[in-house]
Amino acid sequence: MQRKPRLAVVLSGCGVYDGSEIHEAVLTLLAIDRRGGEYACFAPDIPQRHVIDHSTGKETGESRNVLVEAARIARGAIRDLATFDAAEFDAIVFPGGFGAAKNLSSFAFDGPDCTVQPDVERAVRAMRAAGKPIGALCIAPAVMARILGDVELTIGNDRETAEALGKMGATHRETGHGEVVIDARAKLATSPCYMLDARIGQIADGADNVVRTLLEMIAAAAPA
Repeated sequence: MQRKPRLAVVLSGCGVYDGSEIHEAVLTLLAIDRRGGEYACFAPDIPQRHVIDHSTGKETGESRNVLVEAARIARGAIRDLATFDAAEFDAIVFPGGFGAAKNLSSFAFDGPDCTVQPDVERAVRAMRAAGKPIGALCIAPAVMARILGDVELTIGNDRETAEALGKMGATHRETGHGEVVIDARAKLATSPCYMLDARIGQIADGADNVVRTLLEMIAAAAPA
C-alpha cells in the first residue's frame, strides 16, 4: 500500500491579529485531508509578540505562548517546531495571519530588515536543502522571502508589501483570488488569501490550490 504524502503545517498562534489566520489554517488542513494527504501541526514554543482582543483590535497586555495558542487550532495535536525533522515530511506549508509577521518573523515591525525565528528558518532551510516543496499563504510569503531571497512569490497586489519583498531579493507576481505563484526551482507555492479582500470560499480556493500544487510537486519527485 502506497504511503500517503505527509505535510507539516506551521502555525503561529490562534487568531488573525496576533497568530495564525484560523480560516486559512483550518482550510489548509481540510485540503490536505480531502486530497489524500496526512498532516502534522507545528509551532515554535515561544511567547507571542503581543495579544490582541479580536473584538476591539486593541492589545490586552496579556502574555501568551505561540505553541499553546496554536494547539487550539490543532485540537491539541501539535509539536514544538524545534523538533521538526525534514526527513519525516514531504512538504511544509505556512498559513498566514499576522502571527507569521509578528511571531514567526519580525516583518510586521521591521519590514525588509526583519529577522526570522530560528526554528522557522531551520525548518525552511532543511526542506529547501532536501528539495522538498514549501507552501505559504497570505503574508507568510514574506518569511520565505527573508529566508530564501531570490524566489518568485505573491502576496496579492499590495504595492508596499511587494516592494518590501523585492528589497529582500524576491520577485513579486501580482495575483487575484485563488491564484498560485510557483517557483519551480525553489519548489515554492504561494497564494494571497486574506492579503486580498476575500470571502471564505475564496480562501478555501487558495488553500486548496496551494495544497494541490504541493502534492503535484511531491508526486513528480517520487521514484517511478
